[in-house]
Amino acid sequence: MQHKLLNGGNGQRTFAVILETGDEVQASMKTFIAAESLRAAQFTAIGAFRDLELLYFEWDSKKYRKTAIHEQVEVASLIGDVAISPSGEPSVHIHAVVGRRDCTALAGHLGVAHVRPTLEILLNESPAHLQKRFDPESGLALIRTS
Repeated sequence: MQHKLLNGGNGQRTFAVILETGDEVQASMKTFIAAESLRAAQFTAIGAFRDLELLYFEWDSKKYRKTAIHEQVEVASLIGDVAISPSGEPSVHIHAVVGRRDCTALAGHLGVAHVRPTLEILLNESPAHLQKRFDPESGLALIRTS
């Protein structure tokens, strides 16, 4: 993983974070977030994966269903945020749309994903820290503004 501060000031830093072949996205993001002491941010990315898991939240069971994809895919869109979890730690939430060789798309919450050859992330820190709170109806920690 490489990273560079592109702009900084007033709690609104902008970073380029470049992941390389073999890097795991969730682990890399958690390492970067801890190293930079990020508490709130939004990010987007493009690139490619050699394999990944997409997760779909099933409302009735309140559980995520995993779909493993064991093939090279293009990352057509990746979007995510960093917010404070109910435990007080930064939490990373990522969704992705990936394209297969035949140009069909798959989408969902990103689980484990390995980069090949690159993932180019632009991350914007927010000066206001959003807080996640436990939502009893869904069983999830969701961002709340109050």
